[in-house]
Amino acid sequence: MLLRAITIFFLVFSINAHVLQAQQKPNIVFILADDLGYHDIGTYGNKVVPTPHIDSLALSGVKMLNGYCTSPICSPSRAAILTGRYQQRFGFEFQEKDAPIGKLSLMQKKKFYRRAHKEGDIIDLSKDSIVVPNGLPKDEITLAQVLKQNGYKTGAIGKWNLGVADYQLPGAKGFDYFYGFYAAAGLYASEKDPTIVNQHIDDILDRPTWFRHKYSALVRNGEAVDETEYLTNKFGEEAVAFIEQNKSSPFFLYVPFNAPHTPFQAPKDIVARFSNVAEPQKQVYYAMITALDDAIGKIIGKLKETGLDKNTLIIFTSDNGGATYTTATDNEPLKGGKMCEFDGGIKVPYIMSYADKIPAGATYQSPVSTLDIFSTAVGVAGIAAPAGKVYDGVNLLPFVSGENSNAPHDILYWRNGYSKAIRKGEYKLYINEKEKVEFLYDLSKDPGERNDVSTNFPEKAKELKADLNRWEETLGKPMWKSRFHFRLKVRDRYFIFPT
Repeated sequence: MLLRAITIFFLVFSINAHVLQAQQKPNIVFILADDLGYHDIGTYGNKVVPTPHIDSLALSGVKMLNGYCTSPICSPSRAAILTGRYQQRFGFEFQEKDAPIGKLSLMQKKKFYRRAHKEGDIIDLSKDSIVVPNGLPKDEITLAQVLKQNGYKTGAIGKWNLGVADYQLPGAKGFDYFYGFYAAAGLYASEKDPTIVNQHIDDILDRPTWFRHKYSALVRNGEAVDETEYLTNKFGEEAVAFIEQNKSSPFFLYVPFNAPHTPFQAPKDIVARFSNVAEPQKQVYYAMITALDDAIGKIIGKLKETGLDKNTLIIFTSDNGGATYTTATDNEPLKGGKMCEFDGGIKVPYIMSYADKIPAGATYQSPVSTLDIFSTAVGVAGIAAPAGKVYDGVNLLPFVSGENSNAPHDILYWRNGYSKAIRKGEYKLYINEKEKVEFLYDLSKDPGERNDVSTNFPEKAKELKADLNRWEETLGKPMWKSRFHFRLKVRDRYFIFPT
């Protein structure tokens, strides 16, 4: 009996110790803004739009001064973030050709893809003649899948934009819970809501957004739901509810807001705060950023209320640079914006906060990438990345904490069809094969990319081009063609970019 009692005691002790160890794993909250420009928030220099909650993350953690995404377009950028791999490695080079999945067609997405295939909308590159729907390939492993397999509860709340085939949906990619929409954009509220300001933009991208995406369905774990609340507010509330429901176990919460992506809609009472701003599109854009900051404040507040802020890594960034074609932001002094590989399109606000692990109020100068989010998250969770794949990010924690004084990356690369770039040290080479231009910039002296120094340093341009070519040789072929070519004015001239 004594031996049995001792055995039971140690068994119970072992189980309790295991549970305690699981509970001590850090939580991970990753907040992603949509088309938020580098200078659109206070901590990065914006003097018009107060963003106290986002700024508080920088005050409690580290602000990266040279944070980059991997694509100037939403969907490819998100594919790289969730996999920790350059999206070109698995053919996700261009924007996913999504269709708004409405309530009536939610169960007909397979029929949509059969129709798309017949029209030749998808390029079949496989030897077995298997047609691959746009979006994440089946064999790509997301951060959510890795964390879930290691005891984490996982939730995604917001914009998906990574494919709507069964194996591409959030539930199949590691998320226990999903609330949001699958498409690239969606309305924030009914156009007929009297409390909402609707601001249309005379732009080729804005017009179809209002028409197509008004039919996008909001879904909760695959089932369409009705919603009347302003969507940014609702996403914040859903995130708070997820934290409450999972506060006793380690969790990974991914909150990909669609703000401040078009269509421009915001509550009237928030828009009124910017009545001194002359341009109506800027009034609404600023109000959307304010609502985004308020929603993030709810998330931060809930973590503090539950005491989880002491054991939670919080990451905030944007999927790409500000959309200058809306005329609501210009990204200056950075060059260009969304759609292009100039820094205005790929340099993003990037903040990490982790109590007692990252010095409060720190800034970090060396170039970092959103590729690093995957490696940082698995690193702080004490998990090894899955074997058999090349991971392009690094765990940033030793770098931003001061433990490692080296630069996280020697080189960063970009390729979007014929529009390409490489940053190596302080030099950046941009190539647009369609426009037949090559520019070399010394970012240490010219962060605005105004002065091409390729004629002054031809060997440096040649070196970077050779590095870029070697990287391209390691990549796969695009799984589908670009959707269209976009003509974008960048300062004093127009460029054409693929999407």
